[in-house]
Amino acid sequence: MLTRNLVITLVLFCLVAFAAAFVFYDRSQGTDQPAVVEKTPLVRDYSPVIGPEDAPVTIVEFFDPSCEGCRAMYPYVKQIMAAYPDKVRLVLRYVLFHKGSEEAVRILETAREQGVYEPVLDAVMEAQPKWHDDPKVAAAWDAAESAGLDVEAARAGMNSPEIDGIIQQDVADVKAVGISGTPTFYVNGDTLSRLGPQELYDLVTSKVESLK
Repeated sequence: MLTRNLVITLVLFCLVAFAAAFVFYDRSQGTDQPAVVEKTPLVRDYSPVIGPEDAPVTIVEFFDPSCEGCRAMYPYVKQIMAAYPDKVRLVLRYVLFHKGSEEAVRILETAREQGVYEPVLDAVMEAQPKWHDDPKVAAAWDAAESAGLDVEAARAGMNSPEIDGIIQQDVADVKAVGISGTPTFYVNGDTLSRLGPQELYDLVTSKVESLK
């Protein structure tokens, strides 16, 4: 189980953040995941990975950087990964449901090319309330720069064919898998059926324990 302090924090978190879950967890047509999940790769070779590349447990997050729910879950995902530093990796798949999401993804991908993906991701997510649903995402650029992004180089390369290809394939996979809300998590291919920090922790822990 998570620490007692985290559980207490979770109670407060539920009252504030998850009270708005049905606003930012953008479900358009129910919660069932279609059978085509099995036919579509959850992980692509190009997908950004945080954690050990060869970790036996993979969290796949369909992630919209402008989604408030993604921001709310982000610190808990990091805590879970810290609990299993050698066993768990995070793979991010991009979802573009909100205004400004595509440009934010392009910021992140240029950060990956520059070798500063994780600090820029942390900074962009922390600053999200300042740029959420803002098509210009000026505060996201400022946050990324403060985390080490070369903004001039990023703006010059953000519309590269490589980044275009990543976005286009992720958009296609989001549609094929049937993702209608963010964040959506899979752990070693199993869907997280109920969104919450404890639920994700329990699913990850069950996968780690099954390795013994």
